[in-house]
Amino acid sequence: ADLGDGREGPPARLGGGRGAAFARSAAAMETAAALVGLGFVVAPVRALDGTTLRPLGERYALSVFPFVEGGTGDFGDELSAPDRGLVIDLLAELHSTPPPATTPARPLELVHRAGLEQALRETHRPWTGGPYAEPARALLAEHATSLRRTLRDFDRMSRNAGHPVLTHGEPHPGNLLRRGDRFLLVDWDTVGLAAPERDLWLVARGPDDLARYADATGRVPDPAALDLYRLRWSLDDVAEFAGWFRSPHTRTPDTDLAWRSLATTLDHVIRPAGTPPLSR
Repeated sequence: ADLGDGREGPPARLGGGRGAAFARSAAAMETAAALVGLGFVVAPVRALDGTTLRPLGERYALSVFPFVEGGTGDFGDELSAPDRGLVIDLLAELHSTPPPATTPARPLELVHRAGLEQALRETHRPWTGGPYAEPARALLAEHATSLRRTLRDFDRMSRNAGHPVLTHGEPHPGNLLRRGDRFLLVDWDTVGLAAPERDLWLVARGPDDLARYADATGRVPDPAALDLYRLRWSLDDVAEFAGWFRSPHTRTPDTDLAWRSLATTLDHVIRPAGTPPLSR
């Protein structure tokens, strides 16, 4: 675990310094270890002293996991309808499981919000980080009003995030390990208490998927909450790209991709003036 960065893991900038970040990571690993009986959880191995996480220098921490044979995908891969059904069944079981006492809360908030707001405040002055600094500044300046409006909508909607359940946080194909006709879930550093839509937005692709989840749990997913979690992810992407381009960088295939992704993501998150605000 990297104690100095992360989307929903334990970044030090979430508050409390690296000691608090280590405690958050340890809570996540303890939670995963307590869930091993579910059968689809690839959980950390306990050390002789019973712990699941050890410090590794000042910035990192280490957990050991069993070697499990299987195939994985990548973030952004599309699951087939049958595979989505398997994952939704898995999530339904997870969400119906009583959370261990160590389960951390996962508030619906933007991890990189402070950086995004700072970037918006500084669009009137030159950015000198590298070749994409000024284009990124101009793009954010063009959409600053819409972005601020979207942030206000996000704040209003997130006050009614729904009843929390035990969630994984990032059940995308990169964290799914296929073994035969079933999936296992890996990478539990984002486990936590949150609305079920925190997981479902990454998996469900239509009414049939949502109906399957509702049949399994008795809870009908909230379309507005699905949109809200999708928006949160996109806003954090915008914040990360802006932070990257405000920092020293050179032109590489990675920064080329990040620049294209920034423009595409902004198209998804901003609302044209006069568009009715998101509502629940």
